[in-house]
Amino acid sequence: MFARFRRARLDPAIPSTLYGAIVAQARTPALYTDLGVPDTVESRFEMVVAHLALVLRRLGRGDDAARAAGQGAFDVFCREMDDSLRALGVKDTSVGKRMRFLAETYYGRAAAYDAALANADADMLAAALRRTVDGGAGKVAAPALAAYMLAADRALAATPVDRVIAGEVPWPAIPTLPAEDHP
Repeated sequence: MFARFRRARLDPAIPSTLYGAIVAQARTPALYTDLGVPDTVESRFEMVVAHLALVLRRLGRGDDAARAAGQGAFDVFCREMDDSLRALGVKDTSVGKRMRFLAETYYGRAAAYDAALANADADMLAAALRRTVDGGAGKVAAPALAAYMLAADRALAATPVDRVIAGEVPWPAIPTLPAEDHP
């Protein structure tokens, strides 16, 4: 009788598997070598945020199980960021404030990316990526990175949500730029 009021049980391994697929793609060398994403802690964080935003955008349009998997992956992201801050020597008294800043950073980036993705606006997305990924330094091939993210968004939208939940994320190929087009 009360079955419809119960939340779907989420296999505890799903969020870690899903987050692992996100981080693996965010660490793809071609992002750094071919698209000019600076290989810094900050830019690696930005790549995790961009890929997480893409996956959570897809899962947010799914059912309760999809949204629960997305929340679980976001929770793993937060735990990983907390652990990273502590490993970098941030004092316990400052971790909460820094985590709040990182969460606000994620939500701000996700909102900017979502607005551009919803309108399939490559220029708007490239502008957001220029601001966030390398702080406007001009090192990243923002139009190519935007094209990659738009392709990823389309691929995710076309993929059954249960495959995405399982960590089978259909990442598109990262564009290879001719040497003269590298920033």
